[in-house]
Amino acid sequence: MKYVILLPDGATDEPLAALGGKTPLEVARIPHMDWIAAHGKLGEIVTVPPGFTPATDVATLSLFGYDPHRYYTGRAPLEAIAQRLTVRPDQLIFRCNFVTLEEGRMRDFTAGHISQPDADALCAALDGALAGLGCSFKSGVSYRNLMLCADAAEMKLRCMPPHDIPGEPVDRHWPKGEGAERTMEIMRRAAELLADHPVNRRRVAEGHLPATNIWLWGQGRPTVLDSFESRFGLRGAVITGVDIIRGMGLGMGMELIAVPGATGYIDTNFAGKGEAAIRALDRYDVVVVHVEAADEAGHLGDAEEKVRALERIDLDIVGPLLEALRARPAWRVLCAPDHPTPVSTKAHSAAPTLYAYAGSDLALRSGLAFHERDAARTARLDPGIALMPEFLGRPARA
Repeated sequence: MKYVILLPDGATDEPLAALGGKTPLEVARIPHMDWIAAHGKLGEIVTVPPGFTPATDVATLSLFGYDPHRYYTGRAPLEAIAQRLTVRPDQLIFRCNFVTLEEGRMRDFTAGHISQPDADALCAALDGALAGLGCSFKSGVSYRNLMLCADAAEMKLRCMPPHDIPGEPVDRHWPKGEGAERTMEIMRRAAELLADHPVNRRRVAEGHLPATNIWLWGQGRPTVLDSFESRFGLRGAVITGVDIIRGMGLGMGMELIAVPGATGYIDTNFAGKGEAAIRALDRYDVVVVHVEAADEAGHLGDAEEKVRALERIDLDIVGPLLEALRARPAWRVLCAPDHPTPVSTKAHSAAPTLYAYAGSDLALRSGLAFHERDAARTARLDPGIALMPEFLGRPARA
């Protein structure tokens, strides 16, 4: 039996006036996702338990069958696994975004999707200049970086994800709690360095947004995940362009498959991901393909771009994989966005998302399409951690 898990990040949405009162999933031409829904099971699912911030980390843990109440300690620790960082007991790991603040508002939580060389240069500058504050900066992917903070074992902070406050005044969203003053001092000193850094001067001259600030959030201490193989008896591989899913995959003992041009953005190498996944079917029981593009389009507030992203996912990834699977004697495929990223709010939502799965050994036939309106006509799965054992047809081992 071969299993494929497709994760179109943030694909779920709300009806939009710009799309005639329909959602991007309803408007997009996605015949292969629709086929999975029609020839299998379609349902709604709660991936963000009450009390948790809606985000890829919590929601994807739920989809993989890992209870966030037990396994989640913060987003940054999962990304630290992807970077194979060694973290001391006294250190706290923060996600460190390069952002653009303008007139006290969150202009752009990606600093104009800052290029990798620019992000690397700024991380190196911060690492040298702020070492005296006990800070160590580690480059990630574009604006998505990490900071390790020493002597921070007693910090108990509440930090707002920057992607959840687009266009909002930031004064009401600074870090709060024990250690907030120190965290704010780090952010202030970073802003002073960034204000006149040559990278930012050049970016402005070239018409790009500068990285005016760092935004610290997603903090936590090292996360330990039980391996996917120990829980379900299956060997897996992960294809993704972002560290949060890389870290989750490595933490679950899965192999990472690198795809050239996998950017974690709307310009990612869709076809390359599909081709790599097909090749991986010969070597692994489970192949996971994560695509960030629809989520990024949601954050941009661009309904048409979100439709295009969904269509590329369906054409270049779902279609070829479905064809390859159906040529095999035993297979199952699951398509499950982690959470909604509504175009109207440009932020993640804790509302239920949807899922669909089909397989060679399953007699399920919903006759429905892969979109929110049809999914709302079905049963809701809550908690979401029940989906993975159901899809795999095997219980999770304790």
